[in-house]
Amino acid sequence: MRGPCHIRRMKAFAGIVAAFLASGAAAQDVRVATYDPGLTRKGPGLLLRDIRRADPQVMAAAQVIVAAAPDVLLLTGIDWDHDGQALAAFAAVLEGAGHPMPHRFAARPNSGMPTGLDLDGDGRKGGAEDAQGFGQFSGQNGMAVLSRLPLGPITDHSAVLWRDLADNLMPALPPEVSQVQRLSSTAHWDVPVLTGRGPLHLLAWSATPPVFDGPEDRNGRRNHDEAAFWLHHLPPAPFVLIGNPNLDLIDGEGRPETMTALLDHAQDPQPKGAFQPDQTGANAGHRGEPALDTGAFDAAGPGNLRVDYVLPARGLRVTGSGVIWPAPDDPLAAAVDAASDHRLVWTDIDLASVGQGTDP
Repeated sequence: MRGPCHIRRMKAFAGIVAAFLASGAAAQDVRVATYDPGLTRKGPGLLLRDIRRADPQVMAAAQVIVAAAPDVLLLTGIDWDHDGQALAAFAAVLEGAGHPMPHRFAARPNSGMPTGLDLDGDGRKGGAEDAQGFGQFSGQNGMAVLSRLPLGPITDHSAVLWRDLADNLMPALPPEVSQVQRLSSTAHWDVPVLTGRGPLHLLAWSATPPVFDGPEDRNGRRNHDEAAFWLHHLPPAPFVLIGNPNLDLIDGEGRPETMTALLDHAQDPQPKGAFQPDQTGANAGHRGEPALDTGAFDAAGPGNLRVDYVLPARGLRVTGSGVIWPAPDDPLAAAVDAASDHRLVWTDIDLASVGQGTDP
């Protein structure tokens, strides 16, 4: 029997949803965004220190987020701590700037998680490359979700072993490594956002870059398989593939086949930035459309790339999208440059289409 506590929770949820649906332009749309804000540091506790000090880089990242005004935001570059203090402190910064996102989730990522093994073969254990995912300490460069709407029960797939993925491309590894090596370099989460029209599942991940390895292409293979994971875990419900797959479908290194296969189930709104830098250096040899780029990387190589994505399921109706990449004379440009080498990507989804279901 459902008691008073349950009734109070349901009334509270109904009030939150009603307020969201009555909030002006957001009444018909939900804005979903992903962003690597560069909120990672070289040691545990340093991010929390910088947030409390109102570090300029932290405040620049917050300014970018407030300007984008997302309803749901995946952060793919934020340090995790056991008590969630850094994420709570950053959420307080956003609220103080006029954009409250009271619902949040973070879990210990694989980045920096010790394996107890010498994975890189340098004769030493405990290095950044010996962790489940590259990291100088447990929780470095993790993920987090911030939302205006409540979140449902999250499914964390981050403990799945690489060898257990069907049709994986894992290279031959010593038995003691293959028995513990996880697929996720950071995390794989299924996060239901409770919209009032039904749950919208964020299928979130942040992959290892397909570089910094040898002829065995270990990172390239893992990057491929981190995306391939979702081909086996698409829910029978509205979803959005979201995060930093660290792969440009046209330029740069990597294996684009899986991302292309995912587009059989999801749509690409092709969000564009308002400004594109001069296509010089490595950019001059790129074939992809510069307006789609989401990362401003070394001009000598690899150049600017599209590595951050928001890909709604095909059954959802997209009403708008964009990349926060303003022109140099825009008041926001300085904050965008100071915050991160990544750019925030957003997509607006018609809430009515969330309740109509999708075909995974």
